Amino acid sequence: MVAARFNEAICKRLLDGALEAFRSHGVEASRVEVHWVPGSFELPQAALYLARTGRFRAMVCLGVVIRGETPHWEHVAREAAQGIRQVALTTGVPVAFGVVTALTEEQAWDRAGGRVANRGEEAALAALEMSEFVSRVGRRHG
Repeated sequence: MVAARFNEAICKRLLDGALEAFRSHGVEASRVEVHWVPGSFELPQAALYLARTGRFRAMVCLGVVIRGETPHWEHVAREAAQGIRQVALTTGVPVAFGVVTALTEEQAWDRAGGRVANRGEEAALAALEMSEFVSRVGRRHG
């Protein structure tokens, strides 16, 4: 997993949800690595570096981007999403998008285990499913 330190308290909640999803689906804690980066903008670069090592069956990128007074947040969110998608497409390693984009801090907390669920958990489940998909299709065609 790659997690952004910007809005770290909320991101830690996303991480907790992701780790719980892995645990509840039988993934041993020793098989999960957590790498922290400065912010959501840096998630794709870290994911690409990690994917290229060949050590990972899937990755989860976690971050929180909250609207500010300028359009900066839109650029960060868009580039994080596009970069994460690009890593998955170019490396073949499933990379799940667990970046919360919210208009307010309250909305971000709601999506990190509050009243709207935990997007980190959802991203971890997507990573597990896509890892299984890649493994299953690879066995058939490899």
